[in-house]
Amino acid sequence: MIDRHVTVIAEAGVNHNGSLARALELVDAAAEAGADMVKFQTFKASKLVSERTPKAAYQLRNTGTATSQLEMLRGLELSVTDHEALIERCRARGIRFLSTPFDADSLALLAVHFALPVIKLGSGELTNGPLLLQAARTGRKLIVSTGMSTLEDVRDALGVLAFGYLAEGRPSRAGFAAAMEAEAAWRSLRENVTLLHCTTEYPAPFDQVNLLAMNTLREAFGLPVGFSDHTVGINVAMAATALGACVIEKHFTLDRHLPGPDHKASIEPDELAAMVRGIREVTQTLGDGRKTPREAERANIAVARKVLVAARSVARGAVISAEDVTVLRSGTGRSPMDYWDLLGSVAARDFEAGENFE
Repeated sequence: MIDRHVTVIAEAGVNHNGSLARALELVDAAAEAGADMVKFQTFKASKLVSERTPKAAYQLRNTGTATSQLEMLRGLELSVTDHEALIERCRARGIRFLSTPFDADSLALLAVHFALPVIKLGSGELTNGPLLLQAARTGRKLIVSTGMSTLEDVRDALGVLAFGYLAEGRPSRAGFAAAMEAEAAWRSLRENVTLLHCTTEYPAPFDQVNLLAMNTLREAFGLPVGFSDHTVGINVAMAATALGACVIEKHFTLDRHLPGPDHKASIEPDELAAMVRGIREVTQTLGDGRKTPREAERANIAVARKVLVAARSVARGAVISAEDVTVLRSGTGRSPMDYWDLLGSVAARDFEAGENFE
């Protein structure tokens, strides 16, 4: 049996609104929904944006103009002790803790201080060469979102990661390109990197999702490919699963009506649980891809398939004509695909009306 387990990442993100108590509730909700991982975001606002950085359009829609992006993000930071509490709650609830770092210190906190085995890098970091290099040099497995990118952007990012996993020396574009020529580098990428197709808008319009780009990423790089879903509802996550996504990431919240930048584009706990159930069911349907009768249907072959049956009595030695033959559900017997071979042949014995031809 092929193991097609899809890793479901319940993206809590900043939907805790700066409250550890709410963040812990998000861990509980993700665990109860059956998700494999619950993901937060690790950053220092001052190392992420400047005082002059404007809010994104969706942030303005959801949080207004009363605060700057810097002020908004400062209220959404998680402290080191918050991380410790969340990791402990995840351990107690049997769900894996995951987070996305947005700066070098935050990456070191996750990969070195907390020794997380997997790090998630957001779409905004796909062109952040220094952070990509640092992430690869930690030796951790990486889940890399590819929103807003071209195939060439992804290739460039993989070059930095390949160099970081294997090479010593001074980083450079030439060094990154050279690393991509080494088979050992590709082995490291295949072992350590999962790419997530993504449309970076909140919510993402259905006609902008471009799910088939998952296939393009898989064919171009031969790496595991998943989907970071920013659409409304859970149907697109089901479709991505059917297309072979090995990871599904989805924003969720305790209440879509809470204030904050991401709540309105998130699903609630009951929807998250329904999504996980749906993903598990869709995964079961994928099978091995071979077109052969399944175990569940084999017993029905004799019932549903038709055979060649004598339409009237046929004497031994008679030349069988079309008037002698009909096609009926009648148990096992000669396939109707042999109909034309049977016509004009000589009956080897007597056949009664309703008897199957052999």
